[in-house]
Amino acid sequence: MGAGVIKHDDVGGRRVRRRGRRSMPMSEINVTPFVDVMLVLLIIFMVAAPLLTVGVPVQLPETAANAFPSDDEEPLTVTLTAEGDVMIQATVVARADLISRLQGIAVERDGDRIFLRADGANAWNEVAQIMGALNSAGFNNIGLVTDIGGPTLDGQDG
Repeated sequence: MGAGVIKHDDVGGRRVRRRGRRSMPMSEINVTPFVDVMLVLLIIFMVAAPLLTVGVPVQLPETAANAFPSDDEEPLTVTLTAEGDVMIQATVVARADLISRLQGIAVERDGDRIFLRADGANAWNEVAQIMGALNSAGFNNIGLVTDIGGPTLDGQDG
């Protein structure tokens, strides 16, 4: 940011020439570059924010259910992939270690809400087993994550 110079040559509508008079530095700050940088950063964060969600590729079943209201706490997500892998957030966990890992997480969290994302290719038996493990670990508020826009029970497409 450069500082400009204000010249005081005009007095009462007529120009006065003085010898040796120095120009006074301008004391105003040009905020245009600052605003430009802030707008670029805002756009970058708006584009990057959706990419920060759990990035495990799962083909979720589509239903006509409404979305859960959001909480202040970051949602805890358990994912069951089509290959049968179980993941907490984006970390693969062995099925034998799932309950103990979730119990450790439950101690640190305020709420008991957990989201279960299961690929549509999984059998209901596997999904029910994971739900039982979530309940055993102390999470009684289990939300099943699905894609919106699926068919409703009255035969209408959502």
